[in-house]
Amino acid sequence: MLPIFQRPATRLSLAFAGLLLCLPALAAPQALRFNFTSQPSHGAIQVKWSEGGGAPMFDAATGHGFVERTGALPPRPVHTAGIRSDGNGFVIAEPVFEAEKNFEKDHYNHFGMAFRIKAAPGAYAIRVRTTSSVDDSIVSVTGMQTSRLAPGGFWDAAGLLPNKTTVSSQGQEWSYRYVNGRDFLDIEIEPKRPNTPVGFEEISITPIAPQARPAGVLPAIYTLGDSTVKTYTFDEAPMSGWGQVFDKLFDAQKVRVLNYAMGGRSFRNAYAEGRLNDLLLAGHVGDVVMIQFGHNDESEDETRRYGRGSTEAMYESFITEFYLPAIRARGMVPVFVTPMSRVNGNLRPGEAYVNSFKKRHFPDLMKKLGAAHGVTVVDLNARSVEFYNQAGVPAITAMVMAIEAGETPGKTNDGSYANGHPANKIDGTHFRESLSKQYARIVASELAQLAQQGDRVAAGIAATLRSEVRAAIAARDWSAIHPEIARDIAAGDGAYYRDQIEKLLQLGALRKDAEGNFNPQQPMQVREFVAALASVMKLPATALARHANGPRDAALVRELMGTILLDAYHAKFSAKPKFMTDYNGKTVVPGAAGYDPNLDSGAQGAMYYPLVGWDRLLDTGDVSAPYAARLRVAYELGLMRSEAGIARGRMVNGRLLEPKATVTRAKAAKALYFMWVLAQPPKAENDQ
Repeated sequence: MLPIFQRPATRLSLAFAGLLLCLPALAAPQALRFNFTSQPSHGAIQVKWSEGGGAPMFDAATGHGFVERTGALPPRPVHTAGIRSDGNGFVIAEPVFEAEKNFEKDHYNHFGMAFRIKAAPGAYAIRVRTTSSVDDSIVSVTGMQTSRLAPGGFWDAAGLLPNKTTVSSQGQEWSYRYVNGRDFLDIEIEPKRPNTPVGFEEISITPIAPQARPAGVLPAIYTLGDSTVKTYTFDEAPMSGWGQVFDKLFDAQKVRVLNYAMGGRSFRNAYAEGRLNDLLLAGHVGDVVMIQFGHNDESEDETRRYGRGSTEAMYESFITEFYLPAIRARGMVPVFVTPMSRVNGNLRPGEAYVNSFKKRHFPDLMKKLGAAHGVTVVDLNARSVEFYNQAGVPAITAMVMAIEAGETPGKTNDGSYANGHPANKIDGTHFRESLSKQYARIVASELAQLAQQGDRVAAGIAATLRSEVRAAIAARDWSAIHPEIARDIAAGDGAYYRDQIEKLLQLGALRKDAEGNFNPQQPMQVREFVAALASVMKLPATALARHANGPRDAALVRELMGTILLDAYHAKFSAKPKFMTDYNGKTVVPGAAGYDPNLDSGAQGAMYYPLVGWDRLLDTGDVSAPYAARLRVAYELGLMRSEAGIARGRMVNGRLLEPKATVTRAKAAKALYFMWVLAQPPKAENDQ
């Protein structure tokens, strides 16, 4: 075992001390250098060209040689017959490239050559000296996507986790630090242009030892997954991932929780883009890597070079050949979380939810592989279906991305949510914070239960939970952890605006009654609404004072609410916020900074502003004269929309403004949430 394993545990690392004992002893990898020129180089293995046989093919006995198919999944054909040696290295030129029409960035092959090196799992500093400028070449390692490895990238939406492991290339030198999980490395080189010779002059691989945790650095739990685990920014509100709230369950004096999840990711592309690689080089011995993939792995693009999808066989190979050996070679501890079932948005109340993984049984496969390879498995998939059926269709529909007009100024890849879901569907894959908190609760509870059953890895993690969380798990009562979940919004019709109500209660802007109820259908009082609006938008007390001078129990009506919202808008903004200006149409196009092909839906997007103009509303004549002009401005700014004729999962506006209608507490929470998001920096992490 590595020396760090034998050190006495400090108080900070005591909870994770048991995890170190779960790691296997590993053989130390060896440094190797290969010379492809005709001139001997001291200490290097001479790769010899044969006039009769050409370039040497891979031989397990010698541990090196060229291959005709790379170790990528799916394997990529490369060429060996065209390799030549001019004494200065091994070179190849390709007269013809291949690319799939309309998918040229995801599925292409410039062929070239691949040199395989027998190498134990572990991290290596790889250096390649090419025969010509690296600008002529695409150099990569075992199927990685070199275009995604350039400096300047981030692993999270808010730009707080930079990619620190990037390709360095200049002149004829190319280098990269890579964590290998297989028993070989493939160093690949392709020409960027037809008939341009490219090749190898020298390749070296130097082992990088696992990182012992420095004194004073806390152990870490890394979460790695897709959009259902991701930490979101305000411009995507109300979408949330369980990794976004998971850290709040842990004692910050005992452990760090870092979320490397991102939308559109799978086992395949999280590996290919270097996400896993950078995480493993950032981590220390004994750190935990919690992995949940499966949703994007269902994509039926498994034959594409840089697709997301996998067959079950590919899924298994990524786990057993790419991920587990690499994680363990770094002295880190893997934990699997089976992907939660997608929610069927077409169910009616009373109908039962079933597991969505019917074609490719990834959760079952993950559990099977976890058992076979000694990996702790949290079965979020099974527990999610149980939770859906316990909560019921109305409550679950309210917690997934079933968006109606006027809920949020945020956006998705298809455009603004302001007029309803631009994809015109109830999105049962993605969800709001009210559900992400439940998933995080389930994961923590499952870890605690596994710990009680003797799982040492789970015990080490569970010991770093906040004491209040451990108490909540033991008592099966989470009311002290989530006091914002009012008694009357957890199920049935009262759950319709559960997410907004929970957030307003969490922020302290609204209150429950003495019995712990929110009373969503009762009228909202003007004074309470004014105070809550000033609170969520961080306005001075004087900004809305004139609206709080009426009777204490005066009920809020829609025309008054619109003018109050307009006053708050003018008090907060000197110019239109970006939600109103930047998120109309496709937000990031190919070639633009921040473009991510894994998140591109191909849609052109939806507008923020109301779909039904003021002049097309049918009841504007009912607006009281003192409010008419201001209410029109509020409406045209999108601060309020018709509540009649809208529907969840539909991008549709109504034509009735209902200016004299009383605003319920639930509808007031909807409007307050909208304004709260509007006041936030769009690209800031939504972690309040």
